[in-house]
Amino acid sequence: MIEAFAAVEIIAAKRDSQVLSDAQINWVVDAYTRGVVADEQMSALAMAILLNGMNSHEISQWTHAMINSGERMNWKMLDRPTVDKHSTGGVGDKITLPLAPLVAACGGAVPQLSGRGLGHTGGTLDKMESIQGWRASLSNDEMLRVLQETGAVICAAGDSLAPADKKLYALRDVTATVEAIPLIASSIMSKKIAEGTSALVLDVKTGSGAFMSDPNKAGELARVMVQLGKDAGVITRALVTAMDVPLGLTVGNALEVAESVEVLSGGGPADVVELTLLLAREMIDAAGIKGKDPEVALMDGSAMDHWRRMVIAQGGDPDSALPVAKESHTVLSQSAGTITEMDAMKVGVSSWRLGAGRSKQGEKVQHGAGIKLHAKPGEVVKKGDPLFTLFTDESVRFERALEALDGAVIIIEGGTAQQLPLVIERII
Repeated sequence: MIEAFAAVEIIAAKRDSQVLSDAQINWVVDAYTRGVVADEQMSALAMAILLNGMNSHEISQWTHAMINSGERMNWKMLDRPTVDKHSTGGVGDKITLPLAPLVAACGGAVPQLSGRGLGHTGGTLDKMESIQGWRASLSNDEMLRVLQETGAVICAAGDSLAPADKKLYALRDVTATVEAIPLIASSIMSKKIAEGTSALVLDVKTGSGAFMSDPNKAGELARVMVQLGKDAGVITRALVTAMDVPLGLTVGNALEVAESVEVLSGGGPADVVELTLLLAREMIDAAGIKGKDPEVALMDGSAMDHWRRMVIAQGGDPDSALPVAKESHTVLSQSAGTITEMDAMKVGVSSWRLGAGRSKQGEKVQHGAGIKLHAKPGEVVKKGDPLFTLFTDESVRFERALEALDGAVIIIEGGTAQQLPLVIERII
């Protein structure tokens, strides 16, 4: 087979800040998926894209080329509108767990294809696998059945969904090109568009514990992704939300599942409840659903009912005891005053070092590992009050986890909390 282009020509074009043609983009993505373009060549192109950028048309075409590398799912046979949420991830971000059954209880169908954690941010699938018997891997037919029966499914994306992205995602991780906005946006949106949902709400995190710590960069990424969704015919909107402080009072897999169940029971931390309801209302509005108000669905037990049915439909036991770590260690306040700051990144790294996350793909996580927060910014503490309780199965992990927490909390007598508002920007 004679190839239409040579990889080196396309690399050179982007190196010299030229605009790539549709044909060049289609070819290089397809050829990379087929193995014709080598990893080192795609690495060079990814770096050229990071340094010189892409215009909106190039990003849109790159996204479509990645979608076209695999199959597109279709939910048209469902009797209710589909709507999904994607978060760029953060510390204590367990929102998907209560949100999917909540939107289902309000009349939507939520095909939530999720991933595993890598580094300091937790993965939705790792959290759900804390539940005894629960299965992440479902066939397309099983996904459809769970959606029809329960209104929501949380599962792993199959290998046939945007396979080009799977290869490129792994490559970006080891070539210092993760931060390229065209590649981040096309990676997220190729999977979400291929997933086949009719409406999509993006939760783009910013702050110390987020992938995009700069709110301006986070807003730029959100706008690019919203436009990509609209170009593909998916109703898309985004919220840029705070991740300078951990979300909720728990970080770690089973701990976050327990907190999510509290929210579905009508309780839970105020920030988790607020963001869950905000995103649920955005999803319902985007999909044009005229159903139950999300706050009512949380309080009347219908969201919890959908959660239980969803867990059972995927082989899980919602009544089983969640894993509990063998060892614990409590960090006490060394002074009295108001907590003015809490660094989400430091808390996330500490939880990761306790065993709640992984440093490379395929590593096992400790489902009981993580951190419980006893106080957050704005709260007054006395000397000797508990700030954090650390959990792990291996006590040797405490030393490095405590090192990561050094300086995570600032306490000032008479001080006021310094933190971002929960929602920084809304993009429609």
